[in-house]
Amino acid sequence: MFDFTQYLGFLLFLTVLTIGFWLMFFLVGFVSYWVGGATWEAYKERKAKKKAEQSV
Repeated sequence: MFDFTQYLGFLLFLTVLTIGFWLMFFLVGFVSYWVGGATWEAYKERKAKKKAEQSV
C-alpha cells in the first residue's frame, strides 16, 4: 500500500492544501472588507464636502 515516506508526503500535501485554502479564504474576505470600507469612507467625504459647500 503506502510506505512511510509516501504517507508523510501525502500529509505534507494535505497540510499545504489546507493552509492555501484558508489563506485564500482570508484574503478574499479581507480585500472585500478593504474595498467596502474605502468606498464607504469616500462616500462620507463626498457627503461632508457637499454639506460644507451648501452651508457656505
